Amino acid sequence: MLLSAEHISKNYGMKQLLQDVSLYLNEGDRVGIIGINGTGKSTLLKILAGAESSDEGTLATNPNVQLSYLAQNPEIHDDYTVLEQVFAGFPQDFRELNEYEAKSMLTRLGILNFDAKMKTLSGGQRKRVSLATTLIHPSDILVLDEPTNHLDSEMVTWLENHLSRFNGGLIMVTHDRYFLERVVNRIVELSHSNLYSYEANYSKYLELKAERAEMAAASERKRQAVLRKEYQWIMRGAKARSTKSRARIDRYEALKNQTTEETDETIQLSNLSTRLGKKIIELENISKAFGDKTVIKNFSYLIAREDRIGIVGKNGVGKSTLLNLITEKVLPDKGTVEIGSTVKFGYFSQEGRDMDPGQRVYDFIAEISNEIQTPEGTFSASQMLERFLFTPDLQYSQIGRLSGGERRRLYLLSILMSAPNILLLDEPTNDLDIETLAILEDYLEFFSGPVLAVSHDRYFLDKVADMIFEVNQGGEILKYPGNYTDYYEKSKAEQKAADTQKKEAASPKQVSKNLPQKLKFSFNEQREYDRIDEEIATVEAKVASCEEEIRGAASDYVLLQTLTEQKRELEADLEQKTERWVYLNELAEKIENQGK
Repeated sequence: MLLSAEHISKNYGMKQLLQDVSLYLNEGDRVGIIGINGTGKSTLLKILAGAESSDEGTLATNPNVQLSYLAQNPEIHDDYTVLEQVFAGFPQDFRELNEYEAKSMLTRLGILNFDAKMKTLSGGQRKRVSLATTLIHPSDILVLDEPTNHLDSEMVTWLENHLSRFNGGLIMVTHDRYFLERVVNRIVELSHSNLYSYEANYSKYLELKAERAEMAAASERKRQAVLRKEYQWIMRGAKARSTKSRARIDRYEALKNQTTEETDETIQLSNLSTRLGKKIIELENISKAFGDKTVIKNFSYLIAREDRIGIVGKNGVGKSTLLNLITEKVLPDKGTVEIGSTVKFGYFSQEGRDMDPGQRVYDFIAEISNEIQTPEGTFSASQMLERFLFTPDLQYSQIGRLSGGERRRLYLLSILMSAPNILLLDEPTNDLDIETLAILEDYLEFFSGPVLAVSHDRYFLDKVADMIFEVNQGGEILKYPGNYTDYYEKSKAEQKAADTQKKEAASPKQVSKNLPQKLKFSFNEQREYDRIDEEIATVEAKVASCEEEIRGAASDYVLLQTLTEQKRELEADLEQKTERWVYLNELAEKIENQGK
């Protein structure tokens, strides 16, 4: 056992987050903690990591066990460089031994300038540096709070593979359902201050949870049936009761007072939108550059009412810029954006909306609209807040007292309260709990206008999108019909075909089976045959020399990258020449033997 937390309780003001819960972690355990935002998932991680104390209970770890913790809002030293931040608190000899690995990890996470000051980085970049800091730490236990936030799909895949090779114990909060499916072997659900453990990945957890809910419902039906029967007996009168067993009366009272398991409420979304005319949005040859970097290049598209578009690409390529161009928050350098007169945007941005932490939750929503028309009728601001799991007490709390996920949910409600008829969603899955995401996905399925969503959440894109736009480094936008899985398979097939074509172009064509009766070298083939052995020996010598230089440049990362790339090119050249050598020698042998 690596860690044990027993009988943990934690209270914040009037809110009981944890009530006498216990959790144990063994070597090889990969635990995913899930639950509705605001239930205390991050608080539980802080307690397990030793970053916060509990009101009651004990936390114990083996004294030789090392723990590394990624907080939801990690501590950042603004004046540190990236590498100084990664190795903050480590001795110099640790940095010397691990700097190459750290740089490699940062590069995988899209951080290329290791000398940049932390204060110059975006929020997403800062979180990725913190992730590298956590992973570089030698540890037996990893405690990770939302590690996939601000990662693109390639980075998430890399992190999946990295954690799959980790031999210690892992505890994490994440809302990435494919990540939960592929990485964890135990799901722990936090609900109403209690923990419910499932020895399962995400899909198996859904199955087991449904079984538990069904059993709880059956148990409650049985309890109610017994109660009705016993109630009839109790109500027969004092004379009847006096002749009956006191134990039966006590059993009735116990059944009546028995508490049933609380279940999580679910968010209810009605289709809120205003009328949308025939003309929606037309993009005509739009381009946008920032300095010498082109992020969108000659892109045209006519947005239709039924569109469900997922937008993918590496971090920083221009996905958010595309949404800003559509809404005219940013103007194109060339091209035109024409917006229909009836279009009413609902733009859910990464940054969110400025919220006054001192403002009450109810007042924030009421400022947007006091009531909203839905297919189910008219709902007041207070009723809509209740549908979004903001209880009356919480509605009159200050926004500053909400958790990060609760603020994100409040921001989502503020978008929908304006009754938009086109939705633009920029990383909507960040900080939203799985329950909210599932309801949002169902809502989008019946939304009557177009939806464009920038997201790294593969599960979300598989549920929502029927077309994928891939924004690449040069500003080109490629269109793929289907959801994310369709796009992924198609793009991989295209990449494989391109690699094969490139290899075939660089390699000699196979000798035809229908060779002419008289084989002979062409003039160029004869000259190549005479020189090929010497050329191969020269390239082999260069590879050996490059390998020697790499061994001597272990501490110079820039030179190491250059030499590694040079070695890769030399090995590709050597492989090509070796294939050519085989072809020429086979041909020479056939020429020699054809007269025999």
